[in-house]
Amino acid sequence: MTAGFDSVDALVFDMFGTVVDWRTSIAAEVAVQLRDHVPDLVPLEFADAWRAEYQPSMEQVRNGDREFVRLDVLHRENLETVLRGLGVDPDSIPAPVLDETNLAWHRLDPWPDAIAGLTRLQERFVVAPLSNANVRLALDVAKRAGLPWDAILGAEVAGAYKPDPDAYRRTAEILGLEPHQVAMVAAHNSDLAAAQSLGLRTCFVRRPSEHGSDQTTDLAAEGDWDVIAQDFEDLADRIG
Repeated sequence: MTAGFDSVDALVFDMFGTVVDWRTSIAAEVAVQLRDHVPDLVPLEFADAWRAEYQPSMEQVRNGDREFVRLDVLHRENLETVLRGLGVDPDSIPAPVLDETNLAWHRLDPWPDAIAGLTRLQERFVVAPLSNANVRLALDVAKRAGLPWDAILGAEVAGAYKPDPDAYRRTAEILGLEPHQVAMVAAHNSDLAAAQSLGLRTCFVRRPSEHGSDQTTDLAAEGDWDVIAQDFEDLADRIG
């Protein structure tokens, strides 16, 4: 076991990009739901544009410009923003179609190593998401994919969106643990930096195709993380 992990009781996981492949999952859903409503639809580009609205919309909550709302609400607003950017009036699309499209985020496929790796890690640690997803979103993804979480923790449980410090602190408190007893697992260096600054242990897992073949960010560990792994199976080998 990696030095120091004998004091770690829980592993908490970023979900979008680390546990699940949001990009190809969303593209596949969009291709079905919006093909009759968006001219010249390019599903992967649409998925990228939708995801690009993710951080700006949460920042309005983090900086106090609006009260906390769950991610499903932000995703729906962002969907309409992307449609308008493509010259499509959201009101021209039946509301049930938009609702079903928004639920694409509840039907994300896991990376190939995710279930096997999580199952091994669960033998030694409490495993749970520390995601910006709301509880129902995370629950639906887990049930559909068979993710073996010990608990479902959504952003509304902490009442904060990462990298707000409260997202990490309150998650540790909810689990009844001190920060040093929790390790953050993520494919994003910024997420790990925020967690590390609050005393959590850190595990970087490479997901070099999260944003497609032309990805330029988070291709390698950029901090002094406790563990650097190629995937969840490798992570289990190192600390499980």
